[in-house]
Amino acid sequence: MSLFRKNRSLLLASAAAGVAVAASIAVIGTAEAASTLGASAAQSGRYYGAAIAAGKLGDATYTGILTREFNAVTPENEMKWDATEPSQGRYTFTNGDRILNQGLSNGSKVRGHALLWHAQQPGWAQSLSGSALRSAAINHVTQVATHYQGKIYAWDVVNEAFADGGSGARRDSTLQRTGNDWIEAAFRAARAADPNAKLCYNDYNTDGVNAKSTGVYTMVKDFKARGVPIDCVGFQSHLGTGIPGDYQANLQRFADLGVDVQITELDVAQGGNQAGIYASVTRACMAVSRCTGITVWGIRDSDSWRTGENPLLFDNSGNKKAAYTSVLTALNAGGSTTSPAPSSPSSSPSPSTSTSPQPGGACSASVSLNSWNGGFVATVRVTAGSAPVNGWTVGVTLPSGSAVTSAWSATGSGTAGTVSFRNVDYNGQLAAGGTTEFGFQGTGAGPTATPNCSAG
Repeated sequence: MSLFRKNRSLLLASAAAGVAVAASIAVIGTAEAASTLGASAAQSGRYYGAAIAAGKLGDATYTGILTREFNAVTPENEMKWDATEPSQGRYTFTNGDRILNQGLSNGSKVRGHALLWHAQQPGWAQSLSGSALRSAAINHVTQVATHYQGKIYAWDVVNEAFADGGSGARRDSTLQRTGNDWIEAAFRAARAADPNAKLCYNDYNTDGVNAKSTGVYTMVKDFKARGVPIDCVGFQSHLGTGIPGDYQANLQRFADLGVDVQITELDVAQGGNQAGIYASVTRACMAVSRCTGITVWGIRDSDSWRTGENPLLFDNSGNKKAAYTSVLTALNAGGSTTSPAPSSPSSSPSPSTSTSPQPGGACSASVSLNSWNGGFVATVRVTAGSAPVNGWTVGVTLPSGSAVTSAWSATGSGTAGTVSFRNVDYNGQLAAGGTTEFGFQGTGAGPTATPNCSAG
């Protein structure tokens, strides 16, 4: 997303105002409603995140809302090409690392944004073309993804490469003129640099079924058929006074290709039914099992790039708006748990996962790791057996020298050796076969042994 998007009318284009997205909700059991956005999204294995700026992390109100409400972060500008490689071959990661550390310290997923984009290129890259630009671009992808290897949940590898209008064609840009395979080359380079990060394509005005979204759909379908590594598609969802009536259907058709879908830059103009539109977007994501999360582009209205439109969930003073309440209600209503279909190893390697046995009426647990040199984040999924569960406890054994530093959506006992995690009030009750997730961050190496789960 650009700070200086020129064609605002296209960006805010939407179908008939106020169209509610139909959602088929399958409620998973919870003891009571969660009271924050991130905790509520986590009940169904999803995240609810915010795009943040390094320069605002000294604002106590800003960081207070961020750490309380959100379980994912995206850098607004700090990981883009001009910010990370201001002169060729000289990399600057200071502000990108601040965003990363802010997210990890709060136990949040971190979305990287964005490796390649026709805008916000450094001046030296703008002067290149052809093979020189292609080489520089792929090297940039490799170097940045390598720097953040093992720490990024998902990368927007390529951003906004399709043209507006009715053609469904690629955008004419210096990157496109290096050859039509430039997007494929970027995804392959990103996969080689960070095998476990989710690799996403991200764009705007693709929220409904239209020529532009169909162009993206055709590319993703081709990539999946040929084994090009793509794991997810991001839908920016900068909305005006309504949303497309086929919003959910559009998400679903991409999910049916075998990729995750994510709402990546959500904001809604306050002039229309803002609360209703936010709720409709949330319900649509909850109804699509492969919709793994939602990110709003900013925290307070005063932080938004859409000056004067008050498009976010908190007002200028940090107070919750009606849109906040509508989102929280929709998240707490439940939805499909995220259980993506397996992908071939060549196109979507997944983190190592271990699972405990699942006797009838009891529970099982699996752990997925996001590790780096000196630390890790572990996400644990708890699954009920053939009978409902009323409370659960998971035991995790850490390798020697490792320690837990923080946990979320569970109460931990102990920090080293065998650590026990107990459900909190909102995620202890699971229907038969139901799931919930909690997580913890630590120093050293992450757990490799199978976790134990006991019910009751």
